[in-house]
Amino acid sequence: MSTSFLHDALIYLAAAIIFVPIAKRIGMGSVLGYLIAGIMIGPFCFGFIGGEGKNLMHFAEFGVVMMLFLIGLELEPASFWRMRHLIVGTGSVQIGLTTLLFLTLLVLLGFSWQAALACGLALSMSSTAIVLQTLREKGLAETQSGRSSFAVLLFQDISVIPILAVLPLLAFSSAQAPTAEQGSFFQGLPGWAQTIALLCAVNLVVISGRFIAVPLLRFIARLRLRELLTASALFIVIGTATVMQLVGLSPALGTFLAGVVLANSEYRHQLESDIEPFKGILLGLFFISVGASINFNLIIANPLKILALVGGVIAGKFLVLLLTGRLARLTFDQALLFGFGLAQVGEFAFVLFSFMNQLHILSPEWTDTMVVVTAISMTATPLLLMTNERLILPRFGTHEKAPKAPDVIDRHYPVIIAGFGHFGSTIGRFLRANGVQATILDNDSDRVDLLRKMGFQVFYGDATRIDILKAAGADQASILVAAIGSPDINHNLVEKARTLFPHLTIMARAEHSTEAYDLMDMGIRHIYRETLDTSVRLGIDVLVKLGCRRYSATRAGWNFIRYDEAALLKLAPHRHDESAYIYSARDEIHNQELMLTSDRLSDPTRYDHAWDSDLLREEFEGNNLKEKTSAPK
Repeated sequence: MSTSFLHDALIYLAAAIIFVPIAKRIGMGSVLGYLIAGIMIGPFCFGFIGGEGKNLMHFAEFGVVMMLFLIGLELEPASFWRMRHLIVGTGSVQIGLTTLLFLTLLVLLGFSWQAALACGLALSMSSTAIVLQTLREKGLAETQSGRSSFAVLLFQDISVIPILAVLPLLAFSSAQAPTAEQGSFFQGLPGWAQTIALLCAVNLVVISGRFIAVPLLRFIARLRLRELLTASALFIVIGTATVMQLVGLSPALGTFLAGVVLANSEYRHQLESDIEPFKGILLGLFFISVGASINFNLIIANPLKILALVGGVIAGKFLVLLLTGRLARLTFDQALLFGFGLAQVGEFAFVLFSFMNQLHILSPEWTDTMVVVTAISMTATPLLLMTNERLILPRFGTHEKAPKAPDVIDRHYPVIIAGFGHFGSTIGRFLRANGVQATILDNDSDRVDLLRKMGFQVFYGDATRIDILKAAGADQASILVAAIGSPDINHNLVEKARTLFPHLTIMARAEHSTEAYDLMDMGIRHIYRETLDTSVRLGIDVLVKLGCRRYSATRAGWNFIRYDEAALLKLAPHRHDESAYIYSARDEIHNQELMLTSDRLSDPTRYDHAWDSDLLREEFEGNNLKEKTSAPK
């Protein structure tokens, strides 16, 4: 290991340890602390590292690569589909309006329309790393503005792929000679050919990931070597990044695609759990790199120009975001937070401006200027949010209550109940009445407070979080009762628990047959439809009211449930074929009725004496009468 590497690593860690706690102490947040640390140790201040910025870029690139891999890993297609209206609607409006605004302004400043359009697209990006880290740190990720910010950032991250594909066309349209990145297989090709080649490369990465990477992880998983699974995932990430670099695209984009591909695999949550501890330090490394990359020589040479550009970019984006937030029906204070949070230019802009320079869309001088504007805007974001939080937000309306921190779970039991609403609380009361204690989790703070007043020991926490499950003793527990009211959240919990805690017996709540089918597809066999038991109980009482013996009615009810659950398994393969499902369902209903009729007619009074027959009732009443008459007076 080289002395230079150890020296740089020591400087990075020392700067983080010194400046981040100071920034946190005075209320500036950790992100600004990392940025200040980068400025102080960078080549334009003390010059401890990266005298020419070359060494610095290796650290920065690795930080961006790992950050985007984790972002891609969180991009589950099912989650994207549920948020599609918010993501596509809000995201497209933000990018479209921002690009149009800067296209107009830059053309007025003398830019060609091709360069203005390219810069407008780059300036429409916001920093996923800074925004998400800051929102989570301040407890605002689950507010209206937090969810909208995530949706816009997600759309921006996805939009980078078509933007990178369009840039060569802009170079071709401006009659300039585009040159791909040095070492690219497509160096020297015309713009339209590069665009086709890049799209083919992206498709190749996606297809290879699905049919090569995931089977490879499955093979490694059978060896039961956890560290080898993580190493294999990193190999796929770095390999994908290398391929993307060879075809002239950013390695960061390649790792993002790799993360998206792995998000579809059954090892997604395992990878998140393994890599999560490194996420904070890698993001910190990225922020330090951004701070150290600010070219203060350029700022000193053109202070008014840089200041005007930074102010114009932030003000323009803020106004567009404020309008977008209002169109998304955010309250005014939430729209303010949304606007200030995303007003900076994002890390993807570094990639886009570099690519523009390679394609000669943007001159080297303007490329350096835009990179400085991007870095300064990112550095200003924590200050803008702090100003908004302390000076502006207190004067406008009401704010969404930030979610409180999860409880410290200090008691572990063999059973974990996730979700303690009307369904879960019934299970919990029944178990407690029979001497079985359970670790109870619920994410509704008001309900938790109410249940505690009623004498229940309930812990506040999101059961879908891996750290919360581990804190609840999932590693040692034997049964997990998934009783969360929201089907989507309940399925998310079941998927994570099944993947990360395979020893757990999962007993899952399902509201109806469709939800039960979804759980079956996930490999869950202990499924309990809440509407089934209640409906059958009501039917039993109807039979009793009509004169049927209690035992006979109850026996018929349990037989019905048994036959219905068997039919559910038979119908599951046909759930997506409507005609086959209807035909099979009619056949199963007919068979159920035949079997129940056969049970009823076989010997309807055979077991009646066991419960409420007249003979038993008369005998019971007779014994009571004897006891009363023989009692001493």
